[in-house]
Amino acid sequence: MNHQAELDATDLLCPEPVMMLHVEMRKLESKQILKVIATDPSTTRDIPKFCQFLGHPLLKQEKDGDIYYYWIQKKENA
Repeated sequence: MNHQAELDATDLLCPEPVMMLHVEMRKLESKQILKVIATDPSTTRDIPKFCQFLGHPLLKQEKDGDIYYYWIQKKENA
């Protein structure tokens, strides 16, 4: 999936991936997509909740071995 920015949160543990995600989302323009790469299993719970709470669409989520991938679109007018 195409994306305009990428956040590598591998080897970081909760709450660091979500804290970094918050910072990176602020840098994006409306409708741009951020790809997140993480290894902390808690991101499977934390990132969808982050998206739901702030209204950013979680476009795709997948796992490959011990690595988790997320594609998040910045909401309009954020």
